[in-house]
Amino acid sequence: NCSIVLKSLRFITRPLSEEEGNFSLAYIITIHKELQMFVKLLRAIYMPQNIYCIHVDEKSPKDYKTAVQNMVNCFENIFISSKRENVVYAGFSRLQADINCMRDLVHSKVQWNYVINLCGQDYPIKTNKDIIQYIKSKWNGKNMTPGVVQPLHMKHRTQVSYREYVHSGMSYVYPTKNIKAKPPYNLTIYFGSAYYILTKEFVEFTLTDARAKELLEWSRDTYSPDEHYWVTLNRLNG
Repeated sequence: NCSIVLKSLRFITRPLSEEEGNFSLAYIITIHKELQMFVKLLRAIYMPQNIYCIHVDEKSPKDYKTAVQNMVNCFENIFISSKRENVVYAGFSRLQADINCMRDLVHSKVQWNYVINLCGQDYPIKTNKDIIQYIKSKWNGKNMTPGVVQPLHMKHRTQVSYREYVHSGMSYVYPTKNIKAKPPYNLTIYFGSAYYILTKEFVEFTLTDARAKELLEWSRDTYSPDEHYWVTLNRLNG
């Protein structure tokens, strides 16, 4: 019962300040377990002016998927990703899950300013207003996806081809003996965090630009591509 859910869990139902009401954030949350932790996270970051895309791992139990769907149905600004992946840790599927949500978010009626990606075991230590003010302080119009040129000890991640294995509840990424071609457009590969705060303009760029599309295809058989994809694109001139 949605009215009981909203009342008992005390979700915030209106913007807490004019500044927050005029600055909408989009969230991508990838989850696969621990429903209670997901609900606690959602309560902590929920604001009615924001928009939330939830990616539920396709491998998750049916009752878990149903419970998440029932929860999401209580909100107009929360939705399940239209395409779900069998997510493998350090695999391309983890990156694809974020991109699936991005494709949904760019068509949202909510005019969001930045997107933040989280996993189900995250929890905020700042308020919504704190986050907005931090973004405005020195990052206005810029992306937060820091990184460095690919270190030598991480070269193996993009030099050989990797494959995802999913079978009977087990999933992992393993290397093959195939050597990969060099990155498209002779791009310099950077490495950083898989987690980010990105402008809407940058998201639209990653979904449409030819360089971004070719880098995505090239990254399909790399190890943990979400740790190089966003930061490499963010270092492109212009």
